[in-house]
Amino acid sequence: MNCTRAILAGVAGGIVATMANYIMHGMIMASAYMKYPVFTKEQANPLWFFLVGICIGIPVAILFAKTRESWADGLVGGATFGLFLGLVSFFPPFYDSLVIEGFPYHLSWCWGGINVIGFVVYGLVIGAIYKSK
Repeated sequence: MNCTRAILAGVAGGIVATMANYIMHGMIMASAYMKYPVFTKEQANPLWFFLVGICIGIPVAILFAKTRESWADGLVGGATFGLFLGLVSFFPPFYDSLVIEGFPYHLSWCWGGINVIGFVVYGLVIGAIYKSK
């Protein structure tokens, strides 16, 4: 495993996935969030989102690098890896409707889908940067 390339891929994946999540949550889903009092209107510093995205991206890239031989080359392998990782992360948002009062059930489905899309984006970027030997 090339650690430098894996970390670079994780950082790039985190930045791109954060921008994709901003489009999905901040633009596409924003009007849906405003309908429910469980969401506050207070905005967080955007740098925190990029930091979290990078903190997720680096371990994802290391996992991809460690299992690199299991995936096809380039974007196809990265997208396949991201899809499987996204499917693992699809159902955890369903806990939110169970434990947060006022959290709408249908948003659990939306968040599950957004998780899948987000991890496919991670996979695409990581697959493009971390190519096989």
